This record gives sequence, structure tokens and C-alpha cells, in this order.
Amino acid sequence: MDEFLSEKEQLEGIRQWWRDNGWYLVGGITLGATVLVGWNQWTAYEQRQAESAATLYQELQAAAIDDFDSEAADYLEQLRADYASTPYADQGGLLMARVYLENNNIQLASDELRYVMEGSADAELALVARLRLARVLTYEEAYQEALALLDVDAGMFSGRYNEVRGDIHVALGNPDSARLAYAQALTTGDSEMIDRVLVQMKLDDLPAVISPDPEVNP
Repeated sequence: MDEFLSEKEQLEGIRQWWRDNGWYLVGGITLGATVLVGWNQWTAYEQRQAESAATLYQELQAAAIDDFDSEAADYLEQLRADYASTPYADQGGLLMARVYLENNNIQLASDELRYVMEGSADAELALVARLRLARVLTYEEAYQEALALLDVDAGMFSGRYNEVRGDIHVALGNPDSARLAYAQALTTGDSEMIDRVLVQMKLDDLPAVISPDPEVNP
């Protein structure tokens, strides 16, 4: 504001500005306060949801440890019904799949893994479920289906995916493909996520590559 105006003129100018713009200022402050309160309430709600889901997941873990499988399944159902948006629902599915595998219930284990693989909003958990399902299918000798599952961009899990791919090719009697997969497992993705010693042993156990004798006429 012009410094040469009189105090009266300055005061009148301020009053006029307030009449013209005060509503927007008050409205902006009110809106900001409303948004802040709403955000805090939503954050508090999410925190309560996460805490409740974590408690329920712990109950599922305890039931699984105590071999109360039906009770564990009930906890998982409740997690999915009430806390589907939390990672505990997917983690519960992975845990329940392990319980079923330990009880040799392969079909239910596969169903749980496929559920997480197809429905999880967490890309990493979906990849973990996909890898475990591929291992189950390999155990079931459904090799082609397992290979198809592994044919994705596994990102940081590339090492693990390639190791399982190598195992499948060994089972199929394809040592050259297995050799390539194991070599890639040692060099791609986060190779520290695999047991490097074990993978190297698998690689070393493959039949040696036999080079053709250049003196033998075709």
C-alpha cells in the first residue's frame, strides 16, 4: 500500500479490502481446518483398523501353531471380511496356505495362494504367492502350468523365480535350460535373496556340456 497515504486512508483501504476479500479468507481457513480434521480422523481410523487387523492376525498365527486349523481358517475369513484393505489379510492367506501344505491338503493350499496372487493390492505379496504356487504345481508335476506362472517380470524376486524355473527344467530333463536358469538366478534380481550355495550346487550337479568332436564328420 502506498506509504504516502494518510492513516485514515490506509485504514479505509484495509476495510474495503476486507469487505471484498474477507469471505474468501474466512472460507479458506474454514475449509483448511475441515480438511485437516477429516485427515486426522481418517488417519486415526486407519490406525485402529491396522491395530485390529494385527491382533486378529496374531490370533491366526497362534491357532496355526496349535494346529487349530478350522479356527485359523475362521480368523482368515474374518480378516478378509473386515480388514481386506490391510496387508494382514494377504499375509493371513499365505500363512493359511502353509498350514494346508503341512497337512498335505494341496488343493486348499493352491486355492489360498491363487487367491492372494490374483487379489492382492500389494505387488510384492502377489509375486510371493505366485512363486509359492509355482512350487506347489512343480511338486504336483504340473510343470507347464508352473512355468507359465513364472513367466512374469519378477523384479527383485527374479533370482528366486529363476531358481524354481531351473528346478522345473531339471524335472523335465532339460539340463541346458536348467543351467541357464540357475546362472540367471545367481546374477539377476536381488541374488542375495536366494541360497547362493544351494543354487551353485544345483548348477554343478547338472550333466556336463558335451562339445561335439570337431574331427568327427557330420
